[in-house]
Amino acid sequence: MTRSISILSTAVLVVCSLSATAAPTDPFVGDWKLNPGKSKITDQMKVDCIETSKCTFTLGPQPETITLDGTDQPGMYGTTLAVSVEAPNKWKVVRKKDGHVLVTGIWNLSADGNTLLDDFTSYRSDGTTNNVKYAYKRSGPGSGFTATWVGTPEAITSPVILQIRPYEENGLSFADSRAQDTNSVKFDGKDYPHAGPNSVAGYVSSAQRRSDQSIEFTDKVGGTLLRNRRLELSSDRKTLTMTIRTPTSAEPNIQVFDRQ
Repeated sequence: MTRSISILSTAVLVVCSLSATAAPTDPFVGDWKLNPGKSKITDQMKVDCIETSKCTFTLGPQPETITLDGTDQPGMYGTTLAVSVEAPNKWKVVRKKDGHVLVTGIWNLSADGNTLLDDFTSYRSDGTTNNVKYAYKRSGPGSGFTATWVGTPEAITSPVILQIRPYEENGLSFADSRAQDTNSVKFDGKDYPHAGPNSVAGYVSSAQRRSDQSIEFTDKVGGTLLRNRRLELSSDRKTLTMTIRTPTSAEPNIQVFDRQ
């Protein structure tokens, strides 16, 4: 379950909208499709069951303590989190914003307790969905669902498209193809807010242009660092590589996109 990302945007990505006032020759401008075969995507989460029916979930930068009774309970960034025990080795995890379901995860624990399978679905405001199936391995001590889990996607069933467009003078705007999360920035190091049905209050990004083919982002929510991202173009400008680093994971996510 891509935790902090799924709360803030549809697929770990921050993306764009159109503006005709900027120069259209920026090499980043275009539509980019995620190439899972070339990417190295990992996710880390931690579950600590402090009581039989209560657990602390670290699914992003802020821990959330939830009673496992299936009710919507206050979560990070103004969302709610509900966890229901459907069987001893099966949990259902649901996150909502303003009553609207953002993501669901069906967690199945293997018989030996060392693998957690997550059938993860995110929901867009237009009713469409995106599904990713993750396989997590236990890392460190714990029993049952209690553990630090490190996972990778086994199947991404919906295409992930990153759209980049000009924004005002010398800026760029980034969005997914359905504009669930849009972020328009200038390269002045200032914070620019995200907008769209799946964005949350206080979610901002600042950007610095390191070269014609390299951009660095800092993403924060409510002043708390969420992640750092570096976007780099290949020399032929046909491939875009996004390297994502978060405070909770030692290994970066590397997402590779092909120009469409």
